[in-house]
Amino acid sequence: MRFSYLKQIASYMERFTHITAAYRFDDTGIRLIFDKENSWNFDMSRGNSAISITDVSNRGKMYQAPFDVLLAKRFNRSNIVSVTLYNNDKVIRITVTQSGSYKSETTILQLEFTGKHTNAIILDKDEIVLEALRHIDEDVSSRSVRVGQKLDPLPTPPYTPQEYPIDDVRAFLIQESSRRSFERLERLKHEKKALMAKKLQTLKKHMEGLEDESALINEAENAQHAGHLLLANLGVIKPYERFAELNDFDGKPLRLELPAGCTTPSRCAEAYFKRSKKAKQKALGLYRERNNLIDKIRHIELFIQTLSEAKTPEEIALLFPPKSSASKFKKSDSIAEFWIEGVKVSLGKSEKGNIELLKNAKARDIWMHLKDRPSAHVVISTDKQQLPQRLLETAAKLCVDFSVFEKGRYLVDYTPRREVKMQEGANVLYTNYKTLSIEKTGVDDGFSTRGDSKAP
Repeated sequence: MRFSYLKQIASYMERFTHITAAYRFDDTGIRLIFDKENSWNFDMSRGNSAISITDVSNRGKMYQAPFDVLLAKRFNRSNIVSVTLYNNDKVIRITVTQSGSYKSETTILQLEFTGKHTNAIILDKDEIVLEALRHIDEDVSSRSVRVGQKLDPLPTPPYTPQEYPIDDVRAFLIQESSRRSFERLERLKHEKKALMAKKLQTLKKHMEGLEDESALINEAENAQHAGHLLLANLGVIKPYERFAELNDFDGKPLRLELPAGCTTPSRCAEAYFKRSKKAKQKALGLYRERNNLIDKIRHIELFIQTLSEAKTPEEIALLFPPKSSASKFKKSDSIAEFWIEGVKVSLGKSEKGNIELLKNAKARDIWMHLKDRPSAHVVISTDKQQLPQRLLETAAKLCVDFSVFEKGRYLVDYTPRREVKMQEGANVLYTNYKTLSIEKTGVDDGFSTRGDSKAP
C-alpha cells in the first residue's frame, strides 16, 4: 500500500479504543474486530498487502499456530493504547493492554507493509519478538525476526513519499474490500471450476466406457436356459460331444454348443449355470458402478453450480477445506466434509453417504434435511445445545446447494440425531424439529454441466 494511504488510515484508527477479537482468517490475513461496525482485514501478502473493511464472515479454517494462539491471547478483548505510523515508514503499530487478575500486560502488533518483507510481528513493551507471522533468519535478510530477540528498526526510507489524499477513509476501505474480494472471487471461481470440470469430464468418460449390463443380463438368461435344457435331456446327450441336437421347451429344434472340457451332460449344465451366475454378478457390479458414478457426477454438477453462486471468497474457501494427514481413519468417498468456525459439517453425496451419516452420527449431533422432498443429509458434529444462528444457516445452505439445481426458497428441517429414526434405506422419521428458510439464487455463467440424474 502507498505510504500516504497508511498514514491516513493509521490516523483514522486512533478513534478506536478496544479490540473485540483478533484472528487469522486465511494464511496471510489478520482480522481485527473493533466493534459491530468495524471488522478490519489486514492482508499481509508479500507484494500485495492491503487493508479493508468487510462484514464478519464464517471462518472455514481455525488457525492454531503459536502466532495465532498468542494473537488471540494478547489482543482479544484488549484496550488500545495507541495507533501510530512507526519510523515514518509503511509500518502501523497497534499498542494494547490487557488487565488480568495479577497484572496488566502491554503488547504491540506491528504490521509491516514493506513489499517482499511484509510481516505481522507481536512484540512486548521492550520490543522483544514474542511471535511473528513470518520468522526471518539472518541468512535471508539483514534484519532477522526471531522469537526472543529484540527487533531491529527498519532503515529509514531514502525518499520523500507523495501525498494521495483520501476524502473518506472508511468508504475507501470498504470499496477496497469490494474490489479485492471481487478480483479474488473471480480468480477462485475460474480455478476451482476448471478443477471440478476436469473431474467431471473424467467421471463421464469412465461411465461412457462401461459395458452395457443389459447384454450381460441377456447372456446370463441364455446360459441359465441352456443349463435347464441340458438337465431336461440328460439321457439324450452323449458324452464328449461338441454339440447337442435338442428340442427347446417350446418344441422347436435347437443346436446347442456344449462347453469345452465337459465329460458328462450334467457337468455341461453346471458349466452353463456358472456362466450365468458370473454374467449376473458382473451385470450387478456394473449397475452399482454406474449408479455410483451417476451420484458422483450429480454431486460435482451441484458443486460447480454452488461455486458459480458463491458471492465471497470465504464461501469458496468453505467448499475446499484444507486436507489433514493427521487422521488415522480413511474418509468415506460418499461423504463430503466442511468446516465452519472450527465445527465439522458432513454431507452425504449419495444414498450410501446419507446412510453412513445416520449410522455414525452421535445422539447430540444436529441432523438436517430439506422439508418434504429428497435431499442430501447433513450432520453437524457437536455436543453443544445451542449453536450460532449463522453456523446453522451456513450448514442449511450446504444442504440446499447440494440437493437441488433450481433457484428458489427452500425449507430445511433440523433436529438432534436422537430424534431421527431410520426407515428403509436413507428414509427417516423425525420429531421435535425446527425449520430454517434458505434462499438459493441461480447463476447462469455458461459453465453449467448439469445432467439429468435424479436427486438422491
